[in-house]
Amino acid sequence: MLFSLIIPVYNRPDEVDELLQSLVQTDYKAAFEVVLVEDGSSIRCEDIVQKYTDRLSISYYFKENSGPGDSRNYGMRKAKGDYFIIFDSDCIIPQQYLSEVDKALANNYVDCFGGPDKALDSFSDIQKAINFAMTSFLTTGGIRGGSEKIDKFQPRSFNMGISRKAFEASNGFGNIHPGEDPDLSIRLWNLGFETKLFLNAYVYHKRRIDWGKFSVQVNKFGKARPILNSWYPKYNKLTFFFPSVFILGFGLAVLLLVFTYDILLKLYFIYFIIIFLTASFQNKSVKIGYLSVVAVWKQFFGYGTGFIESYGKVILLKQKPQEAFPELFFKL
Repeated sequence: MLFSLIIPVYNRPDEVDELLQSLVQTDYKAAFEVVLVEDGSSIRCEDIVQKYTDRLSISYYFKENSGPGDSRNYGMRKAKGDYFIIFDSDCIIPQQYLSEVDKALANNYVDCFGGPDKALDSFSDIQKAINFAMTSFLTTGGIRGGSEKIDKFQPRSFNMGISRKAFEASNGFGNIHPGEDPDLSIRLWNLGFETKLFLNAYVYHKRRIDWGKFSVQVNKFGKARPILNSWYPKYNKLTFFFPSVFILGFGLAVLLLVFTYDILLKLYFIYFIIIFLTASFQNKSVKIGYLSVVAVWKQFFGYGTGFIESYGKVILLKQKPQEAFPELFFKL
């Protein structure tokens, strides 16, 4: 089985350099190809790609900007492999990654899989804090952290595999972003394909974003979820409402202080103390513990407020998602 690694990139040649360098160090012995799709970048990475043509079987394509989902589809249509593995450009790939995927597929084949993400010691403190918020079982990142069923996993496209058969049957990713990954997973389920979490197939996800970009990102995640719920009500879950309930509950806790009721606020205080202690212990850093508290708050607030806004417009007011939130849809 030939693996084709599909990597969309937009104005990130430095990331591509790190990713390709990590692939050079793989312990996987069989042949594989790399398909890199430049999504209308003004800062191209073609020169970076040239550095690796003698060490990797790599193809480079430039196309007009149409978003990461369409760029992944473009790469899969150009690829030669039987099985596509999709990475974001800000990932660094452990040397055993492809061997672990090959082993997992040989033991229990599935047409679509996803893997977790971790942080390297070399990441910045803010990157480690955001990684904690996005992966910990204590936060909304618990899906990546393992709270979702392994055999009913919704892979995330920064670390995802899909067979050629499943890609051709589903036509790949849609034009919503973010949200294109669970959208594809659900369509695959409806077509009779299975998805699975490969715990040992993790990547190091660098997430080169600052606090402002992180807030915008998780807010978009929150907006996307009610849209997906309206498309696929069968797969709606109560857990999707938790961040919004968390934010509304915090507002209620502050309001209750006027009437000298502080029990609810104390519960929030205890929760964030647990976040601080857990993140500090995991990262062996009090500073990262503090930054993790900031990251978790931004995660809950951004996602929760985005979800509330989208739920009101899409579910209650029945607005068309493309009209309510045009910024979430790429024109193909």
